[in-house]
Amino acid sequence: MFCGLALSPRLYSVTIITHSSVGQADIPTTQLRRIFSMRQLRWQNGIAITVFVLPSQHPLHQRFSKEKLGIFPYQLDSIWQKLSFSGLGTTPIVVQTPEDLLEAVLATPGAIGYAEGSMKTGAAINVH
Repeated sequence: MFCGLALSPRLYSVTIITHSSVGQADIPTTQLRRIFSMRQLRWQNGIAITVFVLPSQHPLHQRFSKEKLGIFPYQLDSIWQKLSFSGLGTTPIVVQTPEDLLEAVLATPGAIGYAEGSMKTGAAINVH
């Protein structure tokens, strides 16, 4: 007997989440790259951007880097290390779990992060 399980593509997809203060409906890939490489520091409405990420080895972070930014996690690490060591910029805030990331974005005006497509985010979070 054959037993199949149909999985929704959204179940394992990565979604971009922002604090409700962001007020931007769509975030193109080029803008995501600028934000997560710490080159764009403010939203279009002037609010400062706070970037939250998971540790580089976390499977969700690896999927986010590849699927949403089109780069490998080690490339992001390299960008962040250069910023940190040169003193020319700040690095994202690393949280340990997807739940912590969601809570941090929820609590921080201007924040951006990512979540599993199946994760319940609540009304105060924008899902892109």
